[in-house]
Amino acid sequence: MQPIARGAQVPVTFQPHSAAKPGARDTVIPTWGDNRCLRIGLLGGSFNPGHKGHQAIARRALAVLGLDQVWLMVSPGNPLKAGRSDMAALPARLATARQLADGRRIIATDIESRIGTRYTVDTVRVLQTRFPRARFVWLMGADGLATLPRWKNWRQLVHSVPVAVFPRPGQNARALHGLAGRYLARWRVPAWRAHALAELSPPVWAFLPGAQNSISATAIRQQGGFNAAAGQPHTPDTL
Repeated sequence: MQPIARGAQVPVTFQPHSAAKPGARDTVIPTWGDNRCLRIGLLGGSFNPGHKGHQAIARRALAVLGLDQVWLMVSPGNPLKAGRSDMAALPARLATARQLADGRRIIATDIESRIGTRYTVDTVRVLQTRFPRARFVWLMGADGLATLPRWKNWRQLVHSVPVAVFPRPGQNARALHGLAGRYLARWRVPAWRAHALAELSPPVWAFLPGAQNSISATAIRQQGGFNAAAGQPHTPDTL
């Protein structure tokens, strides 16, 4: 992971999907699963658009958690963001996630759309059934932990899959001392044990202190870095 100074202004560069080279980045996760025996991090979200902050989490998860792959799971429609006019179509959002992937260890996927799930708890359940030999870890930022009680059956979710939480500027105290953080406190393992997280039985989670990335999809859209209507990202001057 490339360190990013707290509060720094970070330039973000995109290429239109039409300019992306076909090949490894277009690796498709099979809808009906397979028998891969891998440690896999699941980083879900709207990716409206995908950005370097997502890539930084994926790369750090690979290194710190000892994962074999990270799947950038582009949601067909986040239930908490339903009806928003600035939500780009799935193909456009998937295109931005693919620009962050290498197709081997970091894979962008629309598998949620293909398996027909909208809620994380259901997605994890289906993936665990269809990829029975995989060891999944749910990846999220501290902002996700802070809002976790708004998710469908969130307690069931944390009892079904290990969770790794990454710091976000201004969100960490709110996350750790919020409803979900307090509920999960008894099952928290220290960061130095995070490498074994995929092999531990849930409920179990770790908070991974480190460089904090302030990039947000909202800021990119507001500064003209992603046209949701056209679905074509372009480079903002600064973020």
